[in-house]
Amino acid sequence: MSERWQYKVEETKPTFLGSIKPVDIEERLQALGLQGWELVNAVHATAVGPTLLFLKRRL
Repeated sequence: MSERWQYKVEETKPTFLGSIKPVDIEERLQALGLQGWELVNAVHATAVGPTLLFLKRRL
C-alpha cells in the first residue's frame, strides 16, 4: 500500500505596511509542526501580498 498524504495551504497576511514578520511565520510553523504538518514550500508572489505555506502530513 502506498503512503497517503493530506495537504494544506496556509496564508500568512502581511502587516498594514506590507511587510511579513519572520517571527509570525515561525510561530505558525511551530504550531502546525506540533500537529504533524511538514512545510513543503513557501511562495511570496507579490511585494505586498501574502506568503503561502504549502504543507503535508501522513494520513
